[in-house]
Amino acid sequence: MAGILVNSILLPPQPPILLPVSSSSRTRSIRRTLIMVKSSSKPSESPASLSTKPEVVFTAPPGFKPPEPQRFAVKPGKLFDVLGAAIGLLFRFGTGVFVSGYSASFVSKDEVSSDQYAFRLGGITVKENSKLGPRPEKPIEIYEFEGCPFCRKVREMVAVLDLDILYYPCPRGSPNFRPKVNQMGGKQQFPYMVDPNTGVSMYESDGIIKYLAEKYGDGTVPLSLTLGPLTAVTAGFAMIGRMGKGNLYTPAKLPPKPLVFWAYEGSPFCKLVREVLVELELPHIQRSCARGSPKRHELFNKAGHFQVPYLEDPNTGVNMFESAEIIEYLKQTYAA
Repeated sequence: MAGILVNSILLPPQPPILLPVSSSSRTRSIRRTLIMVKSSSKPSESPASLSTKPEVVFTAPPGFKPPEPQRFAVKPGKLFDVLGAAIGLLFRFGTGVFVSGYSASFVSKDEVSSDQYAFRLGGITVKENSKLGPRPEKPIEIYEFEGCPFCRKVREMVAVLDLDILYYPCPRGSPNFRPKVNQMGGKQQFPYMVDPNTGVSMYESDGIIKYLAEKYGDGTVPLSLTLGPLTAVTAGFAMIGRMGKGNLYTPAKLPPKPLVFWAYEGSPFCKLVREVLVELELPHIQRSCARGSPKRHELFNKAGHFQVPYLEDPNTGVNMFESAEIIEYLKQTYAA
């Protein structure tokens, strides 16, 4: 099955790249067991630049105007893309749609203040809440790619815990971050996590999931993420509708600052955008906002509306909704 096996072929030597990661001890172990390394130096700071090359000035495409958000709208010709991206919800039992401790109640619309997000459908108003663990001071860094089922497992846990993650996409054939994983940890295996808050770096999806649950949750891992090989198999089946997408590198220009992407794993619209972010190897801070996330209120106040995906590009100043238009914007702005 495409996308199930992680590519382990080393790429040719690449030029050194300045990256905001913690230093870690290298391991030569070939056992496929959990690898955890305590950093011997101070955790890394947030990136000021992602490349040592002279900074390229990025601008929005000529005549570009952010589209108006349209709730539940699908652009003509994109219906099958959305349906293919939504198949994963069935195979993964909706994991990544709800934040830990999710609860909902029906309330009068007058019980929700004007600066608070609430789900409304017709005359029904639903107020959503959650119970979250400690919040990391700095975004956790994860090296991964969209077409990897083991990476999907970790992204689902990220959504459950409502964590903000600095993702470094590592599609096959990419020149920057995939080789860097081998340099940091000793092998090209994904996902690879670096937590600058604790100095911990590690491979192995199950180990990363357990670590995140214990450090930033109440230690509980959803049942759908504890089924061993069955979890990986269903995560692989979840990609059938978009087989091959988010796997291979498309030549692109590396931006000096990571993009900010408001999204969550269970949304098919968000998945379509993430495929392109990964293929173009665009680093991005994902502001997780699954159902019950307090960040839904934050985006509601910021943009005057809640809808995901929502993209903020500090390199051009563009902020925008609508998945199909975001995809076109990314290709026009960053594809080489």
